[in-house]
Amino acid sequence: MSLPCGTFSTRYEQAFAILRTKTHWAMMVGLFIVLVILPLFLSSHLLTVINIMLIVMIGVQGINIVTGYCGQINFGQAAFMAVGAYSSALLMNHFGLSFWLCLPAAGIMAALVGILFGIPSVRVKGLYLALVTLAAQFIIIYVIETPLQGVTGGQWALRTSAPKLWGITFDTQRELFYLITGITVLMTFFAKNLARTRVGRNLVAVRDNDIAAEVMGINIFRTKVLAFAICSFYAGVAGSLWAHYQRAFTTTDFSFMQSIWFVGMLIVGGMGTTLGPILGTIFITLLDQLVLWFTPAMITVLPALTAAQISSIAMFAFALVIIVFLVWEPRGLAHRWQIVKTSYRLWPFAY
Repeated sequence: MSLPCGTFSTRYEQAFAILRTKTHWAMMVGLFIVLVILPLFLSSHLLTVINIMLIVMIGVQGINIVTGYCGQINFGQAAFMAVGAYSSALLMNHFGLSFWLCLPAAGIMAALVGILFGIPSVRVKGLYLALVTLAAQFIIIYVIETPLQGVTGGQWALRTSAPKLWGITFDTQRELFYLITGITVLMTFFAKNLARTRVGRNLVAVRDNDIAAEVMGINIFRTKVLAFAICSFYAGVAGSLWAHYQRAFTTTDFSFMQSIWFVGMLIVGGMGTTLGPILGTIFITLLDQLVLWFTPAMITVLPALTAAQISSIAMFAFALVIIVFLVWEPRGLAHRWQIVKTSYRLWPFAY
């Protein structure tokens, strides 16, 4: 990573520090101040969009660990979110557990299911692994809707209550913003530090060349299964937040198309970076809101189009964006942001 002129590392702690300069610390403090005062000036609709975006961001961070760092394809992230959502809601409804116990329990339950479907990743790769995770998407939803119908309610909506802490009930968009933002920051911080540990280096080694990684002494089986477990844990936490945020949800909230959206967000943002899922989620969310904003105008200008055709415009725009990034910017917005930072630090001496 390029550093501003005059910034040097004299200790290993400095070389691996997340915040290196006073400018970094000032920007981080400014970001936290913005996050604290932002809900005071935003409407309920904008807070709803941001809250949903932050929950999705956690799920995309999980995919980044298994796909961006470890190189394993995952098309079943929405199903693992469903495991976390139903686990958290059922634990609270039937056992009376607090949300703060249901949240990690949902992540652990999703991680166990992720391990079950991650075991085949040792023997299969590429398209075959994609089919395994695709099967996980449909198998998990089928199990929730049919064999466990008496517990989960099947296709009927499962209701749960809002989180509580010290007598405060998080039942408004503003209060939920602070809760979801805090958990998102913690999960992002954990993902950032994971990439700098020995486990993170093992994941990258397996992604680059699993045979060479095994020759160097890395346990391929344990590394790949651990990647799926961590990815599913993130999905479980996101699912738990989704359940208590919506307070009434069904399996349709965790469709296969949602899993595709998650992978698309990672492609747009940039794989293998902590910033990628953040930028990708923000970009796709803004794109979706922009299409919704233009839809009424399009209906007025093009009255011959049906409602189904108008609704498909969002999917068309999403697919077009994915193609554009795959062709012209395959490393995503995070790489483009890195280029901008480097250019700023070197300007006007581009050499």
